Amino acid sequence: MRAVVFEQFGEQAEVRDVPDPHPAPHGVTVRVEATGLCRSDWHGWQGHDPDITLPHVPGHELAGVVEAAGAGVSNWRPGDRVTVPFVCACGSCAACAAGDQQVCERQTQPGFTHWGSFAQYVALDHADVNLVAVPEEMSFATAASLGCRFATAFRAVVQQGRVAAGEWVAVHGCGGVGLSAVMIAAASGARVVAVDVSPQALELARKFGATECVDASSTPDTAAAVLALTGGGAHLSLDALGSPTTCAASVNGLRRRGRHIQVGLLPSTSGTTPVPMARAIALELELLGSHGMAAHTYPPMLELVRAGVLRPDLLVTSTIGLDAVPAALTALGTAPGAGVTVIEPWS
Repeated sequence: MRAVVFEQFGEQAEVRDVPDPHPAPHGVTVRVEATGLCRSDWHGWQGHDPDITLPHVPGHELAGVVEAAGAGVSNWRPGDRVTVPFVCACGSCAACAAGDQQVCERQTQPGFTHWGSFAQYVALDHADVNLVAVPEEMSFATAASLGCRFATAFRAVVQQGRVAAGEWVAVHGCGGVGLSAVMIAAASGARVVAVDVSPQALELARKFGATECVDASSTPDTAAAVLALTGGGAHLSLDALGSPTTCAASVNGLRRRGRHIQVGLLPSTSGTTPVPMARAIALELELLGSHGMAAHTYPPMLELVRAGVLRPDLLVTSTIGLDAVPAALTALGTAPGAGVTVIEPWS
């Protein structure tokens, strides 16, 4: 099969022929029809993830068709249309038994713990626990965007963030996760303040329901701007980018008893991230992390997509083939872009 491979962290990846993967007894091999280009892939390429062994094929946000299934798989067969959370759970640890597969103690992640989906085929573990059926009417590009960014944003806003109609929600960083959070919060009846340095990203945020926008490139204190626009601070705020600056701004822009959700990965190269804990104590703030979404919790989100309440398809702003991936992966470091770029490995 053809795949995007890098030999050293931070060095240019290349497209080459590599052996096809084979399913584990509990797993499947999926023919990848669409896979998203995510900033988490850039973090992995930069060496920020300790699970990656070189050489490596990145990619974790995918949808496709089951090509082969291991002997221990009960619920899936070749030809099934599927997607998968980026956290593949074991199904048998204490966290999985509690229904918290997104923090599985023995999780695997395509594109991190093993070769990923920037390829024509990918192997996925524990299929009966992790695969999600893709409805016939849903495109593979839309389904691919669900596995990481949209599902991550859905859980962060709805489940962890407990968004309520009429609340103010601030979203710091309007890439794929941030724009998904804007759309989900607005659809939930919240008023959204979108914060980003890119005019294009802010324009998309308005399109997807943001009430107010803050241009961080010309606003020295974005937290102060959020406090002013919301009349005292956001009820719920998300750092969807992942930097010391956006993390602090998210916390500092909250009102009393507000809720901060850390969604964006904070690179290890930034060192220890200072968090304004004095404010957290004084205002009784909640500071929570959010890490993907378990496969068994997908149905409510899929129903909202089916009903047209949520439109993840509108987040897809670019479609490329495998040959364009090495340059696009490199560009994420300096120009994260707006919206979601989808890779079609067979085009």
